[in-house]
Amino acid sequence: MVVVGVRRAVAQAGALWLLASTSGTGWAADPAELARGKQLFLTLQPACAVCHTLQAAGAQGQVGPVLDEIQPNAERVLRALRNGIGAMPSFAEKMTEQDMQAVARFVAQSTGAKP
Repeated sequence: MVVVGVRRAVAQAGALWLLASTSGTGWAADPAELARGKQLFLTLQPACAVCHTLQAAGAQGQVGPVLDEIQPNAERVLRALRNGIGAMPSFAEKMTEQDMQAVARFVAQSTGAKP
């Protein structure tokens, strides 16, 4: 009986983890990470907010795409940060992987991006 209860608890924990990690944008949002992502979005040099419009950050950039409209998922944002795209430079030399992920998750979460 105890083994069945343990198996059920493990199965439920796994299901909850899977649900949290795949809901919305494919990951569970950590409030501290999202706050860090927003801070970086606003303060990087050059700041994302200079070029991009993103309502959640109060950004009204006029150069890059309006992120609220294109709703990029975290992977798309990460690719742009790592490699650059169009006029946007790569941030791979300026940011840690952890910081790039924080920005990517903030943008994806803020725009309601699909996985």
